[in-house]
Amino acid sequence: MRVSMHSVLGEPMFNEDAAKHFGPEQVGPEQPGTEGALAAVRVCRIDAAGRAEYTDMLAVEEPLEIRLGIEFDGRRSRRGVSVTMRTPGNDDELAAGFLFSEGILTDRRQIADIHRCATGNVVCVDLRADVAVDFAKLERHFYTTSSCGVCGKTSLEAVRANLPRQPADVRPLVEASVIHRLPDSLRAAQSAFDRSGGLHAAALFDPRGELVSLREDVGRHNAVDKLIGAEFLAGRTPLAESVLLLSGRASFELVQKAAMAGIGVLAAVGAPSSLAVELARECGLTVLGFVREDRFNIYTGHERIVRA
Repeated sequence: MRVSMHSVLGEPMFNEDAAKHFGPEQVGPEQPGTEGALAAVRVCRIDAAGRAEYTDMLAVEEPLEIRLGIEFDGRRSRRGVSVTMRTPGNDDELAAGFLFSEGILTDRRQIADIHRCATGNVVCVDLRADVAVDFAKLERHFYTTSSCGVCGKTSLEAVRANLPRQPADVRPLVEASVIHRLPDSLRAAQSAFDRSGGLHAAALFDPRGELVSLREDVGRHNAVDKLIGAEFLAGRTPLAESVLLLSGRASFELVQKAAMAGIGVLAAVGAPSSLAVELARECGLTVLGFVREDRFNIYTGHERIVRA
């Protein structure tokens, strides 16, 4: 994967001012829980003025293994269920969000403990003794890159399994004027992106357009897992009154994760895929694309979007 050096709206970005304050060590953004998300490197920049050297900031990409701890016959054992390439930070949320969106967990009370294992980039999610696990649901996962969370899944029908359908009350109702404001609100809150230009973002908004939560990651699916995981661990799922905004495109897997979290509206700065629209229609999810420059397209669920 090549790290993008463009803003959420596609404008070129080079962080000269911010970069001057950092040496060649790994640093973290201001957002809590995201220490080590950025690394400083020396670069040679060529432009019309000539050649110059700068210290630039890059998004860190490292592997994370998620292990599930279960109790059997009075003994606890742990099993690796996924390895993902992610930006360090909020790893407990990432693990919880992944397990929730895959249908392994349905309630935060099923978790006894989440902790980092002594072996490095490994997070262990220990479940309570009375929680049974259907490991067949996880057989489609082994390794996921930062650019694709579907890699390693054996079939699309397996992904579709256990997806909930949105209730018929078409919540939330959102005014079109609110949708127009979301990209600017997202961009203003992207602290790590400001310093690297290389992170995807996922954010939750309420129906009035107020920002509720935001997470950034080099992988778009990781950003969504961190976002949903935070809400899951706080006991706030399902997210029926929330609007999910993505800084890039809307893929099949991101619609799947939104549907599992009970989100009614998924908006993306970029385009949705055909499979994402097909799945959203099956789940009763509203999908908006090209949300930028005071316009957007409604691909499914137009009844949730109202004009002021």
